[in-house]
Amino acid sequence: MLTGRQIGFVGGGNMAEALMAGLLRNGLTTPDRLAVSDPLASRREFLSRTFGVAVTADNQAAVRGADIVVLCVEPQVLDEVLRELAPALASHPLIISVAAGYPLSRMRHHLLTATRLIRAMPNTPSTIGEGVTAMSLALDMSSEDRETARQLFESVGIAVVVEERLLDAVTGLSGSGPAYVFAMIEALADGGVLAGLPRSTAQLLAAHTVAGAAGMVLEQGEHPAVLKDRVASPGGTTISGLNQLERGKLRATLMSAVEAATQRSQELGKTEHHHL
Repeated sequence: MLTGRQIGFVGGGNMAEALMAGLLRNGLTTPDRLAVSDPLASRREFLSRTFGVAVTADNQAAVRGADIVVLCVEPQVLDEVLRELAPALASHPLIISVAAGYPLSRMRHHLLTATRLIRAMPNTPSTIGEGVTAMSLALDMSSEDRETARQLFESVGIAVVVEERLLDAVTGLSGSGPAYVFAMIEALADGGVLAGLPRSTAQLLAAHTVAGAAGMVLEQGEHPAVLKDRVASPGGTTISGLNQLERGKLRATLMSAVEAATQRSQELGKTEHHHL
């Protein structure tokens, strides 16, 4: 699907870098098929040096003749960027936006002739190939376009398709979720330090424990509660720790965090400026 296709990235920030790295690492395309625009000369030099791709300060030049256009700019500048790009999209490319909170209807408003539109919500672990991306598709998308987008995002992790109205919930869970997990890792490491472990050892143990537990959920396919029960022996250490988590309302608090972030995402979607 991606092989031999010309891909233009508008915006050369972290997400564009992650996607280019994923595509090239997985052999899905070659540097000569990639172009990227960015206003910062230092950023252009870095991307050119790192990936050998064509770089430009001109957004129109990056997308002209492209089969696929990936919009990796901040949502607050996307109105302006789309107006600028419209004349250069005569090739009717597949257009994929990763701008948070920017609806497909607004993309259509600026690109009157564009019908092949996808809105995606990747998260930051995409930068190490462990990302989660949720995609929402414009009506009447071809299965080929859907697979093309899936290939793109699966180069940096996993990809799922959801209705656009659910993207705020995705933002609250997997978009903002890495920060919740970082906070948990920090707190677990602090607990280890409180119990006498050296800081570096405690942090290593905490991070690997979280990664290992997540790996078990994904690989064994068991309900997390079943796995939890297996660790908690009668009258043992684990159930004592779990008792404290219940007293501190860990589960209710995490649920509320996802709910609050989802609501904030909905609010921001109704305004001009968005912050993840």
